[in-house]
Amino acid sequence: MSRLAGGVVLVTAQEPPLDPDGPGGEDAGMTATSFMSVSLDPPLVLVSVRTGSRMDDLLEEQPLWAVSVLAEGQRQIAGRFAMRGRLSDRLLFQDVPHRRGAITGAPLIDGSLATLECRTHQRVPTGDHTLVIGLVLETGLPHPEAAPLSYFRGRYRHLA
Repeated sequence: MSRLAGGVVLVTAQEPPLDPDGPGGEDAGMTATSFMSVSLDPPLVLVSVRTGSRMDDLLEEQPLWAVSVLAEGQRQIAGRFAMRGRLSDRLLFQDVPHRRGAITGAPLIDGSLATLECRTHQRVPTGDHTLVIGLVLETGLPHPEAAPLSYFRGRYRHLA
């Protein structure tokens, strides 16, 4: 599968608040290349999440999440969020310019090609991953002309 080139996205969510009237909890994020459009009507997307990972657990608990489609100049951000268990979630977002999604409250990464705010539509356990299908609630095109960040054969690549 390393021979299949893919775009790179950052999937983010905010822990639900402990107090229903209080602020949300910590932010979490995960770099993914297994992301795709599933349907236009209704607008559905799919991301594959490693079963039992922090993000899998969070997306089971928190139905609202976001996706930032990363641009070529965002390799460091992709690498940072691809490191499993090396940094606490609090440190992952430190110095990463972002804003909050209006609907989800999840971080949306500044400088991305596109952003999507989603609500979980369905979860499908498959082998060692869970396919999380999200209904797209809101989209944005912050930098639609930038080149995409691509991943091929274990490395980030430049599209020529």
